[in-house]
Amino acid sequence: MSVSPHDFDLTDPEIQQDPHAHYAALREGGVQYIPANKAYVVLSHEDALAVLRDPQTFSSRLGSGSSPPPESVRAEVKQILSEGLPHSRTLLDNDPPDHGRYRRLVSRAFTPRKMAELRPFVEQLADDLIDAWPDPSSVEFVEQFSEPLPVRVIAHALNIPVERHADFKRWSDSGTATIGATIPPEGYIQQAKELIELQNFFVEEFEARRSDPQDDLLTTLLFSHVGAEEDGSDAEPLNMGELVRITQQLLVAGNETTTKLISEMMRMIAETDGEWERIRADPARIPDVVEESLRLSSPNQGMMRVATCPANVNGVEIPKGSRLVVMFASANRDETQFGCPHEMDAEREHIRDHIAFGHGTHFCVGAGLARLEAVIALERLVAKVDSYRLHDDNTFEYLPSFVLRGLKRLHIDATLAS
Repeated sequence: MSVSPHDFDLTDPEIQQDPHAHYAALREGGVQYIPANKAYVVLSHEDALAVLRDPQTFSSRLGSGSSPPPESVRAEVKQILSEGLPHSRTLLDNDPPDHGRYRRLVSRAFTPRKMAELRPFVEQLADDLIDAWPDPSSVEFVEQFSEPLPVRVIAHALNIPVERHADFKRWSDSGTATIGATIPPEGYIQQAKELIELQNFFVEEFEARRSDPQDDLLTTLLFSHVGAEEDGSDAEPLNMGELVRITQQLLVAGNETTTKLISEMMRMIAETDGEWERIRADPARIPDVVEESLRLSSPNQGMMRVATCPANVNGVEIPKGSRLVVMFASANRDETQFGCPHEMDAEREHIRDHIAFGHGTHFCVGAGLARLEAVIALERLVAKVDSYRLHDDNTFEYLPSFVLRGLKRLHIDATLAS
């Protein structure tokens, strides 16, 4: 396949449905400038690591890559957002040393001990979702398993009432609708309104914990002080904008990518001859199956960076101020790093060499939770499902984004264990 950077567009809906052949063709030419996106795309594993290891040169201040509202609604969106909290740079769109201060606070929620404490809840939730399938021979897997599981887990971790779980999912979907994608003009207005709704909800939650502290992450954040680890005398509490911004990022990152990972993992297992039987015969394979699924699916396809000074990536000159897209999905299928890169092989060497969670300073703080959920999901599915197949009516349509890539739906026919 031959692909010219001048004819390529990351936002092309057809390319987004199956981008891997395009990435492979472009990867042969190294780092590529894509005129349609006004950005350099970093495609190889080696080049991706070089950029991710140098946050001073390649800043994260571009954030998630959300598309801006069109001119026709920009003023209205700005007016709606003016009613909410001011934007605060915390985790996703910040650089060292400030990024590290926030990261240390949030990482307290994702320690090995915390993950071990969550395991019984996730196991029971996975069992309950499978047991609730009304017809195992016709399961809409995204809707009936891979979507509700991560939403309820992150809501549980944040100690949010069950009756607000539907709001959580709605806010999460709204918040990611413009990441690597564009939506109709009215969608940006609705997104702004729902962001204000989310902010108001969490402001109330934080204020409630100020008078009645709980044993949860929101309370920990509320009474934490930025800088306390370095010098207690200079420590400052997080302001409300920072508190809500961090929580918003945890909400989105804590469920969207995991939903996409679990769905794609089930598709790939079904399409790999004998893989389900091998997993059932040896459940100890499950963690490696999850790692291989992370590599192949890369639900977070990539992240944005901006060059803070003139730079050179593997012979390509990058002018100061240039936008870069570090394409994890391409790096994770780099032929020079992974043999037979498009095949699922849970026995490959160095199976954790993928960068599905990023690398370096911005390595995903919730990686342990995502791994835990995916491993438990597969453990419980293996324990309760003898076999399954993909229905013939599957279209395998992916959500239209070059950043967050996941199946819209997955229809399976499952035979439950007796």
